Amino acid sequence: MTLDKAGIRSKFIGEFDELVKELVEILTDYKMPQEAIDWFVKSLNYNTPGGKLNRGLSVIDTYCILKNTPLEELSGPEYKKVALLGWCIELLQAYFLVADDMMDQSKTRRDQPCWYLVPGVDNIAINDSFMLEGAIYILLKKYFRQDSYYVDLLDLFHEVTFQTELGQLLDLITSDEQNVDLDKYTLEKHSFIVRFKTAYYSFYLPVALAMFVCGVTDEKDLKQAQDILIPLGEYFQVQDDFLDCFGTPEQIGKIGTDIKDNKCSWVVNQALLKVNPEQRKVLDENYGQKSDECEAVCKKLFKDLGIEQTYLDYEESVVGDIKKQIEALDESRGLKKQVLYEFLGKVYKRSK
Repeated sequence: MTLDKAGIRSKFIGEFDELVKELVEILTDYKMPQEAIDWFVKSLNYNTPGGKLNRGLSVIDTYCILKNTPLEELSGPEYKKVALLGWCIELLQAYFLVADDMMDQSKTRRDQPCWYLVPGVDNIAINDSFMLEGAIYILLKKYFRQDSYYVDLLDLFHEVTFQTELGQLLDLITSDEQNVDLDKYTLEKHSFIVRFKTAYYSFYLPVALAMFVCGVTDEKDLKQAQDILIPLGEYFQVQDDFLDCFGTPEQIGKIGTDIKDNKCSWVVNQALLKVNPEQRKVLDENYGQKSDECEAVCKKLFKDLGIEQTYLDYEESVVGDIKKQIEALDESRGLKKQVLYEFLGKVYKRSK
């Protein structure tokens, strides 16, 4: 029986339920008190499965394409292993988001209060974020230690985590909420931030993990994937910046905070290229202020500057370039164009 989108998601979430049970068993073996186990389970369930799960599901999609095997024909153990890698990315995502929401003092995430704002959590969320990351390596050891590519998986997760943290560092020191300085912002700096903070773990990591499991491990294959997926991930984050400003909370599942948080977003960088001296003064006085009125002034200025049309023009240009890159891909090396078109299809013209 062919599964629809809801069925695919449900099957994937079923593996998360099993994963939680296994982590509970590990904590029980450590003789962890029940109250601590209950806390960890609550953190896992609150922070990990509530999103779109695109990163985790992409591992399975990519694996099926590379193996030329429909999802429904994967054996139980085969599906479990690739699904587990998908959940490891979702755990990594949860780790980043719990920490990021505290750093940004965000209020909502996935239509619910950020974890640190849940009654009784507060700064314990810092340790909870560490535990979400630590669970990745406990699971990798349990399921992949005997595989020839085990060290490749470890190296990949460690490297991509560090790359993401480098992007976060540049984001934080550029977007200092206490000292708003728009002179720090450039499109080049924005590009570095989004490639490192988002593109590596959201786009390259799922494909590279599936490639390792399929035995496609040559550096040239990985480079081909990276050269297309990183620009695609940058496009995704530019979309995210655009939606944060021009989308609604109902669309994006959170309250957009980039303007109030003084973020080095694509939107403000485009505005800085277009403003006249008077408009620049308005931007300097209102951007990065914790005020609804100042935020509204910025949004009106962005509309007046035609940022929406600038984004639509950018989108068509970048998607055209990515399609050309995909068409030039050498499929004889093991990577398939379909993998990359699947990713592009999930991103192009999305509204949330």
